[in-house]
Amino acid sequence: MTFKGFCGIIWDMQKPELLAPAGDLEAGYAALYYGADAVYLGLKAFSARASATNFSPEELNEFTAYAHHLKRKVYVTINTLVQEKELADLLATLDVCSACQVDGIILQDLGVARIIKESYPELALHASTQMAVHNKEGALALQKAGFSRVVLARELTLSEIKEIAEIPGLETEAFIHGALCYCYSGLCLFSSMEQGRSANRGKCAYPCRALFKRGEKEAHFFSMKDMALQEEVLKLPVTSLKIEGRKKKALYVAAVTDYYRRILDKGKADPKRAENIRQIFSRPWTKFRLHGKNTEVVDNDFVGHRGLEIGKVEKVYHNTLIFTPNHAVARFDGIQIDVAGSEKPFGFSVQEMRVKNKNVFEVKAGEKVEIKLPPKSPFIEAGQVVYLASSSEVKGTYKFTTPKPHEYKNRISVPVEVILNAKEIVAKSGKTEVRLTGDFSPAQNPEKMNEAVKSAFLKFKDTAFLPNITIKNNPPVFVPMSILNQLRRELYDKIEITPKKGVLPKTETRALPPKAKWILKTDDLEKMKGVDLTDFSEIIIVLTEDLDLDKLAKFPKEKVRFALPTWCLNPFHIKKKIRDVWEVGYTRFEIGNVWGLEALPKGAEITADASLYMMNSEAIEQAKEWGLKRITLSVEDTLENLKTVAEKSALPCVLTVYQDVPLFQSVNCLTRHCAVCQKRECRMRLTRNGQIYHVWTKDCQTTIFNDKPFYIGKEREQMAADFYRIDFVNRPYTPEQVSEIIQKVRSEENIPGLSGNLKKEI
Repeated sequence: MTFKGFCGIIWDMQKPELLAPAGDLEAGYAALYYGADAVYLGLKAFSARASATNFSPEELNEFTAYAHHLKRKVYVTINTLVQEKELADLLATLDVCSACQVDGIILQDLGVARIIKESYPELALHASTQMAVHNKEGALALQKAGFSRVVLARELTLSEIKEIAEIPGLETEAFIHGALCYCYSGLCLFSSMEQGRSANRGKCAYPCRALFKRGEKEAHFFSMKDMALQEEVLKLPVTSLKIEGRKKKALYVAAVTDYYRRILDKGKADPKRAENIRQIFSRPWTKFRLHGKNTEVVDNDFVGHRGLEIGKVEKVYHNTLIFTPNHAVARFDGIQIDVAGSEKPFGFSVQEMRVKNKNVFEVKAGEKVEIKLPPKSPFIEAGQVVYLASSSEVKGTYKFTTPKPHEYKNRISVPVEVILNAKEIVAKSGKTEVRLTGDFSPAQNPEKMNEAVKSAFLKFKDTAFLPNITIKNNPPVFVPMSILNQLRRELYDKIEITPKKGVLPKTETRALPPKAKWILKTDDLEKMKGVDLTDFSEIIIVLTEDLDLDKLAKFPKEKVRFALPTWCLNPFHIKKKIRDVWEVGYTRFEIGNVWGLEALPKGAEITADASLYMMNSEAIEQAKEWGLKRITLSVEDTLENLKTVAEKSALPCVLTVYQDVPLFQSVNCLTRHCAVCQKRECRMRLTRNGQIYHVWTKDCQTTIFNDKPFYIGKEREQMAADFYRIDFVNRPYTPEQVSEIIQKVRSEENIPGLSGNLKKEI
């Protein structure tokens, strides 16, 4: 099947879906005009891009109707974590999505998934990249849970993508262009724990773009380049190719959509259009991990948009920039120049240009030009890079048309039956009925009469419904059009359509515990030397490939639970270790990602760690339906919500009271010496604004945590937790430190630490 877009391009709908972002209505129309098969967008609430303009319900209705008119699809992002008090507002949002007939909901919260499955089965479930689907096991688990599509983690290689894409009956979606996060999506707690701006709630402050110091070196250690797969997209066997950019303007969306539309249709990239994208907005480009390990994914020196590189400074004389561009430059274009010692380039609008001592409006590539700098410009050295950051020519390249306002809207299909006979005509819709009497003569042309009836009743432009018409006219009679119109008006005036209002599925509550028990968690059994486990109901041990089972002998088997790694790109070795501990009688496990549901043997007792986020009672009920026996409350949640969720929980709750919270968890290594590393453990220290951060890299996984631990003291007594947990993970504690901290935590002594968002709103 082929379809012709307004830009004149014809494309094959059997190709992978090209999915474009829309932060507002204009960007959505630009995406459709330039060849997007589908558009994803957010509403004003529950969007992981809360700072984007986003869509109102009226705009969503109009846009979805228009997209469906073009045979395209619209997906809505409800990809944030939802607190208990927000569930009513969530229902209102889902009501809108249902009424607007969107084609899928991209979500992160397990509670949202449960509500949709129970109350909105017409809405397809798409697992957001925030759910960190990174291996085949995770994708299979979500497919079994009712998800029709998974958005794959950006960190996957081509071979890993292919493995997941081979799952029968499951749609896969992969990012192909746009911004990258240093941390795995859905696992970043940096912005939340330090500023109360949760990435899981759409309000990230982007600490990954900040300057950090390592010794005397100051750099943007975590500031990622932009992904740009270009012609590599032709190798991806996925259902949907996704462009990132819901915070970008319509011009950017148009240019990137047009670029990849042409690659898919013609099999090759257009260098000129690639230049256009770089000029509109781009950081340096990278293929990231598509072909395996890649150490050149971070831009240490600069942040933000620089533009298209067009030359280097030859000289600055009398506040005049002199250089020879390799690209045309026109008056009023935007220029940016790298400035030594500044993390951001210096930018200005070109107001005056001279070539061979003559004022010109435009300079061609290869012509030496003199451009007047604005007053108080910084010192600019010869050899610095010059960028074209804004171009009037490019802005004029991506024009597009939009439909007339309010021309399209979604309607609800309703049955309409029209019955004609010699003495009476009747129109029915459900229980609504209208009758008109008269003397109607036989129809000389029955087929023409039936067409007249359809014509009369298809005048529904000002209604909220779409009539599905059936006609009974036997023996056929003739009815004047004026009477048919009267019949239609009276029927349509009486039809009442009640918008769908979803309800929350029922949840249960458990009996509240009389007193919380204690749990320890560790990633190193050596840390536990000297710990008396008599007063602890359980010890959770992080399961690693090199775990020595002989060292477990001193721990009571009935108290041991193994924690699967949250992130596991190649589960083969971990699954082997699971079999090893299972065979010697260990049957209790903890998971922090859905992949563990598929990896563990039947009969295992499974509990959830905090990274399998539980911020509302519906999410906990979903965990219970999966067979989980216990949940861990989120360390980034607020005191108010923690209290509410713990009281309403259907499952026993664990409250983490001491932990070195992983602010970043990443596949990107700061050492950048993969060829000689041999997956060795490496630790280093960074600072920013007087704050100390620790970086720990092991087995090609990087964790960053604060110098101060997360600690809940007396506040824990306000929450109906069944268990309190003390974590000795990430930091290299000594046995003596472990014993001292346990004593202080259990006696509620003051420990210098961070309280996260306990007393904040997130």
